[in-house]
Amino acid sequence: MTSLLRRIFGRKPTAEHLTFTVYTRKQCGCCHKAIDVLEGFRKRYGFRIETVDVDDDPELVAKYDTEVPVVAVDGKVRFRGQVNPALLERLLVAEAARDAAE
Repeated sequence: MTSLLRRIFGRKPTAEHLTFTVYTRKQCGCCHKAIDVLEGFRKRYGFRIETVDVDDDPELVAKYDTEVPVVAVDGKVRFRGQVNPALLERLLVAEAARDAAE
């Protein structure tokens, strides 16, 4: 019963400590879709989203040329080409639980 009450009245799970970096290109439809998916989850979990245009940096062009969008979470690449909502949800639930335990 305590866990049910905690879920109802307790602190909402968040992942405010995370920063998502989206490596993108201007006029990239897949990039816009990926950002839209992230924005939907950001409203619930409170993480930050940064966008980086790979065309502004020759090193990033060499690294991510045809793979955009590439989504990194706190520096670790998690998605390439598209963001899978089910995998994103799993990642955020795990991160929110870890944050709540600390």
